[in-house]
Formats: sequence, structure tokens, C-alpha cells
Amino acid sequence: MVTPLKDRASDEQEPAASLRYSAAWEDTADVSIAKARAAVRTLLVQAGHASHHRSSQDAQLVVSELVTNAVRHAPGPGALVLELTPDTTLLRIIVSDSSPDLPVPRAHDAHRVGGHGLHLVSRLCDQLHTTALDSGKQIAAHLHLKPAR
Repeated sequence: MVTPLKDRASDEQEPAASLRYSAAWEDTADVSIAKARAAVRTLLVQAGHASHHRSSQDAQLVVSELVTNAVRHAPGPGALVLELTPDTTLLRIIVSDSSPDLPVPRAHDAHRVGGHGLHLVSRLCDQLHTTALDSGKQIAAHLHLKPAR
């Protein structure tokens, strides 16, 4: 079951407030990748980024890939945190899961189905790093966005 920690965008009136979304799950069986994509799309629309623009579509792809990997490779609890900086030009995507195994990019093989997600995420993001945790790992991706209009 997915348990939202904060299922909202910040509505503070302060200009320095970041927009945030977070959700956690205890069991991967109930995780919806579509809802994760919708969360990042909604957050970006609230910040003025049109959902049909490339940066929004890239962000949705990164979230989809990272959450899918967490669900596929880690049996237990996990979490998704999205944070958009106050100037709305940097999206931080943080996915944690219960697997201690760090992601390893596979060698490129154009004939293989699957196994290309980490390469895509690496190409789309400005930063991508993994941190080992006592309870698994955390993957953080930073995606620069064009200023919202």
C-alpha cells in the first residue's frame, strides 16, 4: 500500500518555499508507477511547467525508471521524494528502497529488451548518485529545468 507522507505541494506564501511531494510504501505490490509519474507532472504544473514540455516529460521518465527499479529489485518499503527549488529550475528526485544492492549499469546492447533505464536516467539528469543506507539505499537525481513561464 502506498502511504503518502506529504501528498501536497507547499502552499506557503514565502518566495523561498520549495514545492515538495513525498510518498512511502511498505509493500511494493501496491505501488503505482502511473501515480508516481502523475505526482511529478502535477508538481511541475503547479510550478508553471507545462506537462507537454520536454523537461516535464524527462522528469516523468526519470521518476518512472527509478520507482520501477525500486519496486522490481527491492521487496520491502520504499519512498519517493520530489523537491522543486524555489526558482523552479531544479528538481530533486529521491527514491529509497530496502535493497542494499547498488545499481550497476549494464553494457549497452541494442538487441536486449530492458536494462536501459539507468543509462537513460544518467543521460537526462545533471547529477545521479547512490547512497548506501542501513536499511537499503537511496538514489538521488537532479534534473535542471528551464525557468517556468
